[in-house]
Amino acid sequence: MSLRYRLTILYSALTGGILLIFGVLVYFLVNVLLITQIDNTIIQTYTDLLKDWRVGASGGITPGVMTELTLTTNMSYQVWDQHGRLSFSSQNLGVFSKPLDPIGFQSKTSIYHDSYPSRGHLRVLTVPLEAGGRPIGTLQVAANMDVVDLARRALLEIVVIIAAASMVMAAAASWFAIGQALSPLSTVTETALQISRADDLSQRIPNPGSKHDETGRFIDAFNETLERLEHIFTSQQRFLADVSHELRTPLTVIKGNVDLMRRMEQVDEESLDTIVDEADRLTRLVGNLLLEAQAESGKLPLYFAPVELDTLLLEVFKEMRVLARDRVNIKLTEIDQIIVNGDRDRLKQVLINLVSNAINYTPKGGEVYLSLGKVGENARLIVRDTGQGIAIEDLPHIFERFFRAEKSRTRSKTSGFGLGLSIVYWIVDHHGGRIEVNSAENKGATFCIYLPIIKSAESSTTD
Repeated sequence: MSLRYRLTILYSALTGGILLIFGVLVYFLVNVLLITQIDNTIIQTYTDLLKDWRVGASGGITPGVMTELTLTTNMSYQVWDQHGRLSFSSQNLGVFSKPLDPIGFQSKTSIYHDSYPSRGHLRVLTVPLEAGGRPIGTLQVAANMDVVDLARRALLEIVVIIAAASMVMAAAASWFAIGQALSPLSTVTETALQISRADDLSQRIPNPGSKHDETGRFIDAFNETLERLEHIFTSQQRFLADVSHELRTPLTVIKGNVDLMRRMEQVDEESLDTIVDEADRLTRLVGNLLLEAQAESGKLPLYFAPVELDTLLLEVFKEMRVLARDRVNIKLTEIDQIIVNGDRDRLKQVLINLVSNAINYTPKGGEVYLSLGKVGENARLIVRDTGQGIAIEDLPHIFERFFRAEKSRTRSKTSGFGLGLSIVYWIVDHHGGRIEVNSAENKGATFCIYLPIIKSAESSTTD
């Protein structure tokens, strides 16, 4: 059963139930008022009868005539003596000689009781009569309840009819209103099915209603989810294509060199060196891919502790000078004693990656400058080179996976895979810092890393 059917049935049942409860309350209230009015009429008749009657010396009751004249048609009475014989009764009873209420007739106290003799439904008051402290008989005053019963039946029928009609109208109104309210959900369902059939995540669901109600917010959230899924799906496709491309190149080189040595039927040292270089490239690629996957899944561990950035920078400076040899001149222009809270190995990885890139993309005889200083409450690390720089249109994308601003050049043996800077960005970001880059073609590139400085009190405590 659809949600529309279930909600329609629920609202209709609630409407009918509320009206039935209200109707039952009205019914019982009207019934109490009618019964009270009948009882008051019976009491008034009883009082008038006693005023008009006389009790003789022997205990007999003599009826008057004024009460009989003023007695309404729906009222009647009977007087029984102490021996249970009918003494007299109202004229409208005719020859009826049985007690109006046989059950109440046995009572020793005054009692109201509903009786159903052959004359219909009666409301009977039974009162034991006494004179001088001794019983002289029993009086029964009755009111005909046919009109009351008719009114109660009519009221009950009206309540049931109104409740039924209200349920039908509530069902129709609910069906229409719920249909209007759920129509955007039908659109969502149809769009989702179309996306599933066509594998087209670019589709979006139009939001014809208000963006502030539940349906509007749901559609907006669904569209945002589609946008994220489209981005993830596109990134995944690009990732697979890039990995395939990166793996194909070194494997092709390795296979070509192996085939060459087979044709030559001898081991060629140059070919072996090339195979080793390409194998190393594959090892670095797999390592970077694993590191990137750990970073994106949040499983890349970071072990935070106070880190002396000046000591770390000097360490990287010495190692990179050995790597650069005489091809590039690395200079340390400024250094300050600064302590940050971070993972020392990951921060060293950031510096090595940036300096390695600077060395790789700086021509022979060029220069790479390193510096460390304070800017407000942050430490600023700068890696600047005098290489070919980065095109302006490439700057927004350099921290994306597999992006390289070297499409017009043949890649060198030392060039990367476009993964290093994305890992650098992740590490800096998870240290609460930021990384900025300024560059222009043929004018070099400058990378600035800002990391929050550890507070002196915290530093002294750690020491």
